[in-house]
Amino acid sequence: MAGAQSEKPRASFLSSLANVERNEWAAVLVSFLLVLVLMTSYSILKPVRDALGADWGNVGLSITWTINFGLSLFAIALYGVALTYVRFRVMVPGVYVFFAMTFIALYFIRTQVPDPTLANKGFYVWVSVFSLFNLSVFWSFMTDVFNKSQARRLFGVIAAGTTVGAILGPIITASLVDNIGANGLLLLSAALLIVPVFVIPVLRNLKVTRLKNEDLQADLSSQQSLGTNPFSGFTVLFSDRYLLWICAFILFYVTINTFVYFEIQDLTREYSLEFRAKVWSWIEITTNALTLITAALITSRIVIKLGMQTALAMVPGLVALGIVALVASPVLLVLGIFQIGRRVGNYAITRPSREMLFTVLNRETRFKAKPVIDVVIYRGGDVLTAWLFTLLADKLGLGLSGIAVVIGGVALAWVYVAVRLGREYQDRTLESSMNAA
Repeated sequence: MAGAQSEKPRASFLSSLANVERNEWAAVLVSFLLVLVLMTSYSILKPVRDALGADWGNVGLSITWTINFGLSLFAIALYGVALTYVRFRVMVPGVYVFFAMTFIALYFIRTQVPDPTLANKGFYVWVSVFSLFNLSVFWSFMTDVFNKSQARRLFGVIAAGTTVGAILGPIITASLVDNIGANGLLLLSAALLIVPVFVIPVLRNLKVTRLKNEDLQADLSSQQSLGTNPFSGFTVLFSDRYLLWICAFILFYVTINTFVYFEIQDLTREYSLEFRAKVWSWIEITTNALTLITAALITSRIVIKLGMQTALAMVPGLVALGIVALVASPVLLVLGIFQIGRRVGNYAITRPSREMLFTVLNRETRFKAKPVIDVVIYRGGDVLTAWLFTLLADKLGLGLSGIAVVIGGVALAWVYVAVRLGREYQDRTLESSMNAA
């Protein structure tokens, strides 16, 4: 009797901790492991991709980013078209097998060609394209497995697998890059992408047997719309002041992100590919570990207690302060610490707050405008600011201290936009509450 009584509190504790029902545990665990594997596959290659960029100079890297932008738009549109003709149950494992096969092809190309420059640029662009689909396809699949009520409770638990994978992947890269090189890591990543072929049927079976969601189908209308007309949201975007403030906020974020990224490339150019891969790996490991802690303990408290204006303006303000240290000591170590702190703040505070901005919009506006903001504004902003950095560094001769001063000015403008956007969000929230009442 005592044993039964002790098991009951333990079950209650687990239920309150994770909010997972008994019939859901198997599906949640398998989903967690699947996204962990998928994120690990990408995170193994990401440090190598970033390490390659230093070989081409600012102009070469800017050209590569421009090609990446165009190819990304084409790939997303093609995926949207394919969804209208190919069954989703076939599309999901098919996407991962396709990328696995392309990584294997890249392996053979890189080992056979005498001059690896073109193959390396292909590696860089293709890993970036893969990043657009890796998690996006997974979460679309999750909406085909779990109903809306289950999703609200369980997706947070499952999403923890992405953070674990984002830490595990660069640990593998830092540990193995000296022994097996970039080519060996390509094969390892490809092998991990075969795992979904065996795991997805298990989840489809659990969807019916344990979750009782046999009639559930994923809503793929947003992805399909990108295939028919990827720019349909521009009209909505330019007619709404609130959405324009969001675009300005994202563009300032992208500017700082690109400038810091390119500056790290400049400072690591003299080192070997393996050493650069380790540098980027440890940036990823530290960033994701600190993000996990920060998101768990701080994020929700900032938004709830301090308000949206503070949440949005916090990271831009910290970036502006961090510039002081960067100007005083313009070296790789300080820049690396600056990059880690900035990215932790973005992942744990800015990004969740940014996603909350869309909750005050109606479904049609979100449906049309968000893909344009996420793809065209974000990725297009990457390309524009890459060329801006190239102009400042190569043509005007600005060094790290000069670039840091520019970043500081951008950060101050970003603070202003964040405050205005937070105010607009509060007004929209109040208006929605009054209409609801």
